[in-house]
Amino acid sequence: MTQKNNAHQASFRDPSGYIFYDGTTLRRAVNPIYFPQYYKLRDSGFFKNLISNGLLIPHEETSVSSEEIVITPEKIPFITNPYEWSFEQYKHAALHTLKIQKYALSKGFILKDASAYNVTFHKGKPVFIDTLSFDFYDEGTPWRAYKQFITHFFGPLVLAKYHGTEVFKMMQTHIDGIPVKLISSMLPKRSKLSSVIYPNIHLLAKMERKHSEDYKAETKITTLSKKAQENILESLYDYIKGLTLKETSEWGDYYNKTNYDEAAFEAKKTLIKEWIKPLEPQRLIDVGGNDGTFARTVIDSVPHIMVTDIDSNAVDYNYKQLQKNKENNMLPFVCDVLQPAPGIGFNNTERNSLIERLVAYAPDITMALALIHHITLSGNVPFEKSASFFASFSKNLIIEFPTREDSWAQSLLIRKREFINHFDFYNETEFETGYLKYFNIEKKETVKGTKRLLYLLKNKNYGA
Repeated sequence: MTQKNNAHQASFRDPSGYIFYDGTTLRRAVNPIYFPQYYKLRDSGFFKNLISNGLLIPHEETSVSSEEIVITPEKIPFITNPYEWSFEQYKHAALHTLKIQKYALSKGFILKDASAYNVTFHKGKPVFIDTLSFDFYDEGTPWRAYKQFITHFFGPLVLAKYHGTEVFKMMQTHIDGIPVKLISSMLPKRSKLSSVIYPNIHLLAKMERKHSEDYKAETKITTLSKKAQENILESLYDYIKGLTLKETSEWGDYYNKTNYDEAAFEAKKTLIKEWIKPLEPQRLIDVGGNDGTFARTVIDSVPHIMVTDIDSNAVDYNYKQLQKNKENNMLPFVCDVLQPAPGIGFNNTERNSLIERLVAYAPDITMALALIHHITLSGNVPFEKSASFFASFSKNLIIEFPTREDSWAQSLLIRKREFINHFDFYNETEFETGYLKYFNIEKKETVKGTKRLLYLLKNKNYGA
């Protein structure tokens, strides 16, 4: 029985099939137009090999009829989008996509869709999630998803090389990829000397301008041998693999610049572990968690952990650490709590907002350590407003409150000295008043050796 009425809004562009929710279970339906490709991909072992090598999300065949085939992919706790990735994550997602295209070509198939939104991070590494993005390869034809790969992956990465990772946020407004002409215009003239950047960006942009009326990236080059295509893929792969980022940030070395000593640092870790253990959480998110230091105190006991931070370098460091330590239950991503990612795409429903995804994720515990003074003093957000934000998705909240006497809080207050009277409300009493509208205080302690308070709060909407 067709489930098209329940199709997710991210699916309407694909004639091959669609995803839908069956209760809380996400499934994918395959339309008859894609049956020949699906059966060949399945029966040839193509799917099996990609899955066994960790390249494609695993799935099970749920039902088969003449109307549709339904498959059920492995559940992914949380989907991150390209504008939420650090530099290394973006690189790995790009390399992952090229690996799949190289393998597909060797087996007589192609990746017909090279959207960055077809990759997410699961179990500590990138994984391709659009099972229907493959088609038969016709000998001599160019890769028709080539331009999409450039606008979704190669272009953004090259822009980041010169301008930093803030450019990834452009993917929020360019869901179909950053236009090649825009990418070309933002790159320095010296980039034209690159044997990889010039043909894949500047020359492509030049061709677009020349054929602005009828340009189709996949048809202007009518023939391309498989060997030539493999050479292009190899060239892109090698260049992306060697890309590095030179930008630095205020928070990249955060824990070497804390305003409390090692004893206080360990005391904070101990409190967190003691408070979390009896709650036996299945899912935890550390908002503003920097490189994941405090989340790692419970990494062996919590099945799934997410760590967000506004600083891409901190997220990058965390991502490298989890790969080194093989911590496949931690997911880092970039997030600015003062500007949570909105719903985007057609009708703003193709990609869910951060809040919608957090609500669906339903963390048992949210941590917000050394964050509230930034939200309140830097962002001018009243306590009740931030409490409402955390209450929208948090069952339990462990939040740290630096008092006015804390040196970092004082530093932020000094920056607001011309409005200092306005920030008289920044105190323990007002903080509790704002948060008590949504939470009950379960525990409250001063972090030993600091001017900071640690709270364990329980969302009132979750009952006693």
